[in-house]
Amino acid sequence: QVQLVESGGGLVQAGGSLRLSCAASGRTSSLYAMAWFRQAPGKEREFVATIEWSGGTTNYADSVKGRFTISRDVAKNTVYLQMNSLKPEDTAVYSCKASALNSNRWYEYWGQGTQVTVSS
Repeated sequence: QVQLVESGGGLVQAGGSLRLSCAASGRTSSLYAMAWFRQAPGKEREFVATIEWSGGTTNYADSVKGRFTISRDVAKNTVYLQMNSLKPEDTAVYSCKASALNSNRWYEYWGQGTQVTVSS
């Protein structure tokens, strides 16, 4: 089992920045990748960014490329999402997801989410 706890959400004006954190605990040795997703009111959850845990390879949704940066601190078992040049359309609940491989089986774990609100 892997437990995830997000933090860092809040209210920010358009053009501002926030940094989200997602701390993993438990069976972290099985982590393969971590990702951020978001869900705005009335919309489906959408992918934001992902990072491979060992190699650090990243991938982003087109809507956040050039503005958001995902990174990880392996020693702290924490993934970050630095969000710059925020727009009102970035308002959503942001959740992190961990993908883990254990005994040749894949597992997915989700955090509880953190609210990000961008005012115009």
